[in-house]
Amino acid sequence: MNNATGKYIIIIGVIIIFIGVLIYFFHDKLNWIGKLPGDIRIEKENLRFYFPITTMLLLSLAITVIINVIKRFL
Repeated sequence: MNNATGKYIIIIGVIIIFIGVLIYFFHDKLNWIGKLPGDIRIEKENLRFYFPITTMLLLSLAITVIINVIKRFL
């Protein structure tokens, strides 16, 4: 391991703490996550199927932007 690995671990830890604080304090405001147009939800008598396509695409886009910003400044 080198110094860069330590920096990455610290940055990942800070991001996880930040996300945890957001969820803890704003959980009632984040109820739209998973209920976006494009998310597939099928509910029948004995079956529940949920596939959040749009939510995962937006999450992937946000993570990609964050990682690119971090890479640019490190």
